[in-house]
Amino acid sequence: MTTPVTGPGTSSGSLTSALGGNPSLNRDAFLRLLVAQLKNQDPLKPQDNSAFVAELAQFSSLEQSMGINDRLDLLAAQNSGLANAQAIGLVGSTATVRGSMVTVDGTGTGTPVAFDLSADTASTVVTIRDQNGRVVRTLDLGARDKGLVRITWDGRDDAGNIQPAGTYVVGVAAENDVGGAVSVSQETTGKITQVSFDKGYPVLQLDSGLSVPVSDLLKVTNSPTSTPTK
Repeated sequence: MTTPVTGPGTSSGSLTSALGGNPSLNRDAFLRLLVAQLKNQDPLKPQDNSAFVAELAQFSSLEQSMGINDRLDLLAAQNSGLANAQAIGLVGSTATVRGSMVTVDGTGTGTPVAFDLSADTASTVVTIRDQNGRVVRTLDLGARDKGLVRITWDGRDDAGNIQPAGTYVVGVAAENDVGGAVSVSQETTGKITQVSFDKGYPVLQLDSGLSVPVSDLLKVTNSPTSTPTK
């Protein structure tokens, strides 16, 4: 007598248990298990019809689930492609992103500095350093209200000398009325020169040398203009 693969009372759940215990089994493995079970069942105790129908229903459900997953993967790939195309379209735009770097052109023209305070402050000091870490300007803003603070750095040091063109790092030290630190979220503005995807998501490169993920983009103040075709 052929030895049955499944014993009485266990056939209807055997395939589900096998698949649940091994997530690497796919629909082909499911079908092979079902066929093996039918081939090796005890002729004197054939599988109950209701159990067989239940296992076919399980296979149908698995087939549908895998089809849905395939379509979702395709939809995700299409959405990613659209998002990447939109990110590329930002090249040439002026963007405001989370960051602490600013760029000056060396002419003494003012450059915006912005940051967000999580609470009211009694003391707010902005420190601007060059690429060597040397402090070139210290701005004491005093007490400030919670929220966004916008100022303009004139591109000069504390002695009034115009600083060379380049990238500078802005630091903000803020304290409340009892001397406790107030958290600060900084912003910076620059022109987007390129977009890279080597990290698996769009990364914006600004002319200040700052690289930020597109998720740190706060706003685009202008879009690149296109030249009409003749």
